Amino acid sequence: MDLTRRKACLALVLLSRVSAWASQVASLVSKTYRFDDLPVTREKEAAYRHILEGRTRTGDYLEAHETVLEPNAMPHPPHRHVGEEMFLISTGILEVTIAGKRTQLGPGSAFFVASNEEHSIRNVGSTAAQYFGITLGQEA
Repeated sequence: MDLTRRKACLALVLLSRVSAWASQVASLVSKTYRFDDLPVTREKEAAYRHILEGRTRTGDYLEAHETVLEPNAMPHPPHRHVGEEMFLISTGILEVTIAGKRTQLGPGSAFFVASNEEHSIRNVGSTAAQYFGITLGQEA
């Protein structure tokens, strides 16, 4: 086989992707997720239910979880990451801070956090708050 410059460049590109392919999370398959069957993890004043995590058939990273926050609790300090996130609030009142702007949101509200935007969530209500988070693109 004659190794031309073009074939060598193509081979280098393919080889550079091998480790990335090997480290990727599993591909998602069609499946149902019964809420009561999802295990609950507790950390301080928050409870989490991991719903799913993987890559879609188009190769996009997708993760979904549910969080219940006690009054005046935060799941973690303000932070930023490459993965984008969308949240849907089921119960309670959350104070959401995105890029320094604070907003209070209640049941039925949603918010989106773009890649690398600093953000935080706090339950400012007097009862537990429940919300669902969906991460897109890369892990949060």
